[in-house]
Amino acid sequence: MKSDPKECLYCQNNETLHNLMIEIAQLSVSRVFLFKEQTYHGRCLVAYKDHVNDLNELSDVDRNAFMEDVVRVTRAMDKAFNPEKINYGAYSDKLSHLHFHLVPKYVDGPDYGGLFQMNPGKVYLSDAENQALIDTIKANLY
Repeated sequence: MKSDPKECLYCQNNETLHNLMIEIAQLSVSRVFLFKEQTYHGRCLVAYKDHVNDLNELSDVDRNAFMEDVVRVTRAMDKAFNPEKINYGAYSDKLSHLHFHLVPKYVDGPDYGGLFQMNPGKVYLSDAENQALIDTIKANLY
């Protein structure tokens, strides 16, 4: 299913997007977001800057640049939060704008050894706590 940029969460940059996540930074070909729902401490998302439906639609150069951005974010998350593992999710069944969910997993944390939940709706932080996470990630991005 290919989505219309006029109806795309990331392209429209609307209230729905801002209710779900907070933009952290713009990288070479992507935007980085912190999920407001923080069951998985430090969970982020990297979305391609333009409306592209799938990774295979990018040129080799753009694909490599996007994956470099994804790796840059996971390295920052690893330094910032020291998770046991970071899970990558690229689900685009209903919203086919290219994006990766980056979900830190901890040995004694939720769903370790299994699939992460898309939106468990359990842990929401204060604005100050979200900002502290953002500052920590940003400090490790650069």
